[in-house]
Amino acid sequence: MAVEQLSRREREIVDILYAKEEATAAEVRLAMSGDPSDATVRTLLRILGEKGLVKFKRQGRHYRYRPVQPKKRAAKQAFRHVLNVFFGGSVEAALASHLSDPKTQLDQDELNRLRELISEAERGETT
Repeated sequence: MAVEQLSRREREIVDILYAKEEATAAEVRLAMSGDPSDATVRTLLRILGEKGLVKFKRQGRHYRYRPVQPKKRAAKQAFRHVLNVFFGGSVEAALASHLSDPKTQLDQDELNRLRELISEAERGETT
């Protein structure tokens, strides 16, 4: 299952697990917005496990949960989904939209890195 097809609460849990790398249901619940019940968090973790996004291991009396997929891979999939849905798959359109937003502020180091990435893409190199 793709990460972009998650409910708001499922997405929140996956984000927490990426930030913490690994957590118990109680740790996840404490990090969540609002005040979900223990049962709700455990149910959502079970559902995420069934969807193949979260795995767990038993540690004493508790289970420790962590994402199945590395964050970088999940981010690439989510970005590809956004590109396809909102920009017709066009990286140029996505970047143009982002860079034309007055709230976007890039420092010189970021601009230089973008230039490097464009040069690498022109040469057919990937990072």
